[in-house]
This record gives sequence, C-alpha cells and structure tokens, in this order.
Amino acid sequence: MKILTGLTIATLFVVAPTLSGAADYNTDSHPSAEVAPGIYGKMFSTVTSKFNLAIGGYLKLDYAYNSTNLGSNGVITPISGAIPSKSINGTGPNSATFANQDQSVFSMKQSRIWFKIDGPPLVGAKTGGFLEVDFYGDNSGAAESPMPRLRHAYGTIDWPQTQVLFGQYWDMFAPMIASTEDFRTAAPQGAPYGPRIPQIRLTQKVDFTADHQLKLVFAVQDPNQTGDNQSSVTGQYGPSVNYAGQIFYVNKGLGTAPGYMSLSMNPLTVGVFGLYGTEKALSNANNSLSSWGYGLYTFAPLLRSKDGVNRAMTLAFEGQAYEAGNLAYSGATAISVVGTTPAGGTQGSTSNTFDAAGNQKPARNWAFIGQLKFFPIQDLGFTAGFGSRYALNNGDYANITNYQRQSRQIYANVTYDLNAAIRLATEYQNIETKYGNVNGVSGAKASGVDNTVRLCAYYFF
Repeated sequence: MKILTGLTIATLFVVAPTLSGAADYNTDSHPSAEVAPGIYGKMFSTVTSKFNLAIGGYLKLDYAYNSTNLGSNGVITPISGAIPSKSINGTGPNSATFANQDQSVFSMKQSRIWFKIDGPPLVGAKTGGFLEVDFYGDNSGAAESPMPRLRHAYGTIDWPQTQVLFGQYWDMFAPMIASTEDFRTAAPQGAPYGPRIPQIRLTQKVDFTADHQLKLVFAVQDPNQTGDNQSSVTGQYGPSVNYAGQIFYVNKGLGTAPGYMSLSMNPLTVGVFGLYGTEKALSNANNSLSSWGYGLYTFAPLLRSKDGVNRAMTLAFEGQAYEAGNLAYSGATAISVVGTTPAGGTQGSTSNTFDAAGNQKPARNWAFIGQLKFFPIQDLGFTAGFGSRYALNNGDYANITNYQRQSRQIYANVTYDLNAAIRLATEYQNIETKYGNVNGVSGAKASGVDNTVRLCAYYFF
C-alpha cells in the first residue's frame, strides 16, 4: 500500500507540470491554435486580485528610416499630416530645414501592458474592466525615461444583446483602424480613429437570424479639444462634449477574415457613422461653432477563414470615406477652424487668437482610405493600403499660409509570427503633403514627400 501510494504521488509530480503547461500556456512554435499572439490568444494565466485578473501586453522595438526629418517623435508619422517641404521657408516642422535632412531612429515607447478584470455579475449582466498603458507620456525625455501614458481605461456591463461602456476608449468617429506598423493608423490620410477619449457608450445588437444582425452604437464623448497638444489646432475651444453614433449591418454567414493587427477575425460589416457637437470659443467672441462628421464604412472577408480561426488563405478588404469639420484633434481635419485673422496675425499659428467679429467657421476636409490584408499561410501576412485627405473647399483657406490641400499615404507591410510570442514586421510608407498659399503667396503650391522603411520586433506576453 505504501509503495502504491508513493508511486501515485510520484506520478502526479511528473504529470502535474505537463497538465499545468497544457492548460495555461501555448508554447508551440506554430501559434495556429490561436488567432494571433496577445490579448485574443490564450497566452495568459488568470491571477486573482479582488476579482479575476489577467495581465498581458507586448514589448515592441521600432526602427524607422525616414527620408525627411520628422522630429523627435519621428519613429511614427505626424498626426498633423504635415511632411516637410523643400519649398517652405522657416524652421518649422514642415519647412526646408527638415526636408533636407533624413532620419534614422529606434524606439521602445510603443511597448504596452494591460490588465483585464472579470468582475461580479450585476442584474443578469457580466461586468468587467480593462486598463492599458504605453510609454509615450514624454516625447521630449531621454530614451531611458519615457513616461506611462493612459490608453484604454474602461468598465463594461454586458447583457446578451446590450453593452454599456464607460471610460476611455476608441473615438467613435471613423471606425476603420488602418493596419500600419507605426500605429499612427494613417490618421491624417483617412483613418482618424486613433484617439482614445473619455466617453459613455451604449451598444445594442438586434438579431434578424443567427448570422444576421444590426449593431447600433451611441456615445457621448469628450471632443478632446480643450488643452489639445496638436500644433495644428487653433481656436481655443471650450469644454463641450459631442455626440456620436454608428449603425452597422453584420453578416456572420459569409465567414470571417483577420482584422486590425490580425488579432481578431471579423465578419462582413457595412454601415454609417456620424458625430456632432457645438462649442463656444473665446477666440470667436464666445459664439458657438460646430464639430461634425459623417461617413461610410465596410469590412469584407473576400476569402474567408476555413474555420473562423485559421488565417491561411484569407483575404479581407476594409475601407471608409467621410466628410468632417473641426475635427483636428483626431486628424480628420488638418486644422480646427478657418476665418479672419487679427491685424498682423498669421492664421494657423497656435499663439494667435481671432478677431471678435465672429468671422470663423469649421475647417472642412473629406477623405477616403482602403486596404487589403492577405494571409497565404497562418503565420505570414501582407497588408497594402492607400488613403488621402483633402481640403473640402480650397477657398476657405484663402488667407492661410502653407495650408494642407491634401495629405496622402501609400503603405505596405509584411508580418511573420515566429511562434506564439514573437512577431517580426517590416513596412514601407510613401507620404505626401500638398500645400497651398506657400510662403504667404496666394495660389502658390508645393509638396513635401517622405519615404519610410520600418522594422519592428514584438514580444507578446
């Protein structure tokens, strides 16, 4: 009996690590059992705080070679869309001073860590939370001293068909997230989805059949203009919220294909989105000006996954088009407002205010973007896209020096997952900004062009 007991205990000690490893971690060299590394995979082991808590994220090393100097934050492209031009005088970031320099830069600032909480039930609903930070809090700091920056921070209450979300989450306007490896997501070229902003969001799903549904989303959100740190923004806008909505038709019967960063498998989705708000600006004699935008969005799995998980031989198209006014905080418009400048002032400068005649209106842009994502095998992905943002009416910018007539980007990247943790990627971007009223000369035109080659290495945990 003692011998049998001893053998049983010994067997459990031998088998236990194997069982534990199989249950908690995927350490295969081929991550085909998962959609992708990271949050959507199985690469976490639940720990306990007050509630169940999962920890994850990734380490990301970026290297970028830029044919022009994009400044201290040049590892990613500028959200303003302004590429330095050899024809523009002065020393600003869009001038010949920077256009005649190239740039070679490393960064680890896009590394991230997140915490996912599964909380207690509430009146028949599941509750949860999510907190995520990266390290872009201080772009002027030395390489070894970047500061954490809050990205996502929200709580959710989920019923089968309804969700209430409160906290900081993706901006509601223009839902496409372009799959660029610089994580700027082509914001100034048609995909201004990047900002995470405080909001309260209600999502309601209406099922027609098991595979067909309507998805309705409504949110009240902070327009993120008070204290906006983008140098292209003018107008000193007040702290009013705005209102945003989305209506999408979703068809799961046509299968799925990889979405953003290949971390999710998405079904056919088509629909409309919009945003509206009004704000009183001190620089506009405290008169109200509007923020608005509307557009169309689609995601189509042209070649669908064979089982909803495997990415091999999948092909997806994603695209959107929009028109917007006074949405510079997200890159949807190049600046916030246009109007009359004060005597001796230069419109577009962040230091000036406008006259008290109320002679301002929202700066308007329109844009479109589309991309294709193809996986010949599970671990190898190719993405290519094109996007462009235009001034809706060039006449609105008659008195604005070096205004952006157009911001255009072509991008292509390749990703390869070595295993469930390590991903390598390379990317090429060609970005052009076309300017008007160059150097204050009415009707004068010029352009700035940047070519970027990027290498990335991820370690998901």
